[in-house]
Amino acid sequence: MTYNIKYPFVTLLMLMGLGLPTLAQAWWNDDWQLRKVIKVDTTGTSASLDQALTDIPVLVRLHVGNFAYFFDVKPDASDLRFIASDDKTPLKFSVERFDQTNQMALIWVKLPKLPANTKTDYFYMYFSNPAATGTADDSGVFPASQVVAYHFIKDKFAQDATAFKNNGEAVNVEPIGSALIGDGAHFNGQAHLRIPAGESLMFNAAEGMDLSLWLKFDSEQHDAWLMTQQSNASMLRVGLNRRELSVHYQAGQVMLTTAPVQLSPAAWHHVAVTINGTKLILLLDGKEAAASEVNFQGSSGDILLGGAADNAHGFAGDLDEVRFDNKGAPPAAFSVAARNQGIDSSLLSYGEDENRSAGGGASYFPIIMKNVTTDGWVVIIILVIMGIISWVIIAVKGLYLRRVSKDNQAFLDDFKRLDGDPATLDHDDDEQERELRDSPVSLALFGKHDHYQSSNIYHIYHRGVHELKVRMGKAAGANIVLTPEAQLAIRASLDAQLVRESQKLNAQMVLLTIAISGGPFLGLLGTVVGVMITFAAIAASGDVNINAIAPGIAAALLATVAGLGVAIPALFGYNYLGTKIKQAVADMQVFVDEFITTLGEHYSR
Repeated sequence: MTYNIKYPFVTLLMLMGLGLPTLAQAWWNDDWQLRKVIKVDTTGTSASLDQALTDIPVLVRLHVGNFAYFFDVKPDASDLRFIASDDKTPLKFSVERFDQTNQMALIWVKLPKLPANTKTDYFYMYFSNPAATGTADDSGVFPASQVVAYHFIKDKFAQDATAFKNNGEAVNVEPIGSALIGDGAHFNGQAHLRIPAGESLMFNAAEGMDLSLWLKFDSEQHDAWLMTQQSNASMLRVGLNRRELSVHYQAGQVMLTTAPVQLSPAAWHHVAVTINGTKLILLLDGKEAAASEVNFQGSSGDILLGGAADNAHGFAGDLDEVRFDNKGAPPAAFSVAARNQGIDSSLLSYGEDENRSAGGGASYFPIIMKNVTTDGWVVIIILVIMGIISWVIIAVKGLYLRRVSKDNQAFLDDFKRLDGDPATLDHDDDEQERELRDSPVSLALFGKHDHYQSSNIYHIYHRGVHELKVRMGKAAGANIVLTPEAQLAIRASLDAQLVRESQKLNAQMVLLTIAISGGPFLGLLGTVVGVMITFAAIAASGDVNINAIAPGIAAALLATVAGLGVAIPALFGYNYLGTKIKQAVADMQVFVDEFITTLGEHYSR
């Protein structure tokens, strides 16, 4: 039986695992296959919550940077469920937008209690149940005192999301799709939105009231009215003149105006006005900006957003998330809203995704894999191929050098015991050896080893004996003289054979050097491209915080890990094999000198 295997390959099995499963609460409902932990953090040096709040709607903003399972959710998001940290209590929620194509979602969740100054609170988002039906409650997500909530959704523009249904009448107001939170409303300076008066919009002195909204303007305003509610007895107005924001309240002949607050154009600002007891507070981006004592007598009548009914005092800019409440809320509530809904959304952070079939445990490796971009996969696949090639070379080359070392030692031991003709150990090649002559690896792994077939020292010896027989004929014996010229010719043949044997030993080693030097650079390329795509996605979604960036960066770094995973084993293998090869070459060089000396002594005058 013969073998004609010139380039053998060894099958390698790679077991990879990143991250150990973490302990989790019992699963709320086995019909749901996946869930995501959403953590709540009310700490922080600039926006800590110093008092507990109740019935707070928070915005869950999902995108490719923090959620990798958009296509595991039903297209209409009817399988979404939000469960409290006890893993038993369902939370009310409302889906403002769920876009699988662009992988973006805006969901409002009502938290019954928001603890003060803690980062240990959390809740779950369950999903992946094809049989589930929707349970979203658009109006139930807001507290009972919330009387107006406008999301400005294009197909529900100027519709109130609360149970009071205080829908507005828009005049020249244009919907926009790129506001701070999904859709918004654009006012062109000659537009307004009227909310007709009703019982729920009669704010009384005992309960107080509050208003909150997001606004952005690009140029200075000229005595623009953001909001006005006026009756025969009172008037409440929020105005913007140039870049200064102020609140005006008039009851009878008494007029109160807060100190003006400076705004920055071309940026979204959260503006809130709360009247609670005898104090009026103007808050900007969650922080108290101005406050005044007020004798609030109540307020009623139509509410106008963006200007007066005759288009006077028109506001030119964008508004989003307009809210009215018939009870004055504590300032901490607006600090939470600004912190949760804004660009730097730090109230919520998005934790691990958990699989029911994994017993509630979470592995970070699937999350990272889900976030790898197509460009990253191309680089990783190339690196995997490079890795497999380098590992095969290391394994096969290691086995080959082990066989070479073993046969070298066996030949040298027998050669040192010779006490006669130095050509005694020579053997003619058989058919198998001739077939495998050009593939020393195949010869080492699959050939015979009855007379040092894998010994490169023997190959040099065999070449030297062949040259000796060519010059002296078959009658070579003890009485035959080997001239100095013949010795030099034999040495030249031995040196040539040594070079060829060295080339065989170093074959494919260049592929290891390519893996060592090229692997990290390819990995770095994949990481840089992945980081670029991640930042582009974050910019498009408008959610800039570490929890949004981290999954994409972690996935991008996977390419660098893959590059190092190729280079490090290749580096160790190259150094180990290189040492073995140098040792074998040194042994061959020493043998050439010893063999020539032995021939000279045996075939001398």
